Amino acid sequence: MNIATKNITIQNQTFTLTNQRALFWGKEKALIFSDLHIGKTAHFRKNGIALANHIMKNDLERLSILIENFQPDKFIIVGDLLHAGNNSDVDEFCAWQNQYPDIKFCLVEGNHDRISKTLENKLCLDSRSDSLEIDDIAFVHDFDRSNPKFQITGHIHPGFVINSPVKKIKLPCFAQTSKQLLLPAFSEFTGLDTKNIPKKGTYFVFTDSEIYEI
Repeated sequence: MNIATKNITIQNQTFTLTNQRALFWGKEKALIFSDLHIGKTAHFRKNGIALANHIMKNDLERLSILIENFQPDKFIIVGDLLHAGNNSDVDEFCAWQNQYPDIKFCLVEGNHDRISKTLENKLCLDSRSDSLEIDDIAFVHDFDRSNPKFQITGHIHPGFVINSPVKKIKLPCFAQTSKQLLLPAFSEFTGLDTKNIPKKGTYFVFTDSEIYEI
């Protein structure tokens, strides 16, 4: 797996975008991502739709490689860690998580994160909240127009359409405006929304090997 990076500045802080659907904040030693949707494949299988379980394994393998590369002290998960509550995929995630006992798991809850107290204990979360603020930057799952702080958000699963001479190509992206950085969905088992991304922003579109600023 190739990790391509690009540094951007937010509130006078340096953040590192990656083509692996995550953001690294060096000052906080934090790996930041959203929309992992653990349990989505098990949820589909439970409802009669046959899906291979390697989909989630691939996502977790990418996370492991990012951990090895950046050596984070904590994760800031900007919503939708889970997809459909507790299921067999959650057990697999917890087994993976146990490999990294020194990393703090900080969850900003998303609309899919329906977490009971029992499930919270199972996930070994170090913190769980509707929003998180660090150094005048707010982490929220979905953009809050009433909050004047700069926001790092998820939820939309942003994509960008590139028109080539042959066909239109849809790629995941980060989207940055003066008020927001919208993260791509970390899980590759998600669609791409090209219509509801912020307007008049800068888009960091990425492939398996490069990040392009548009």
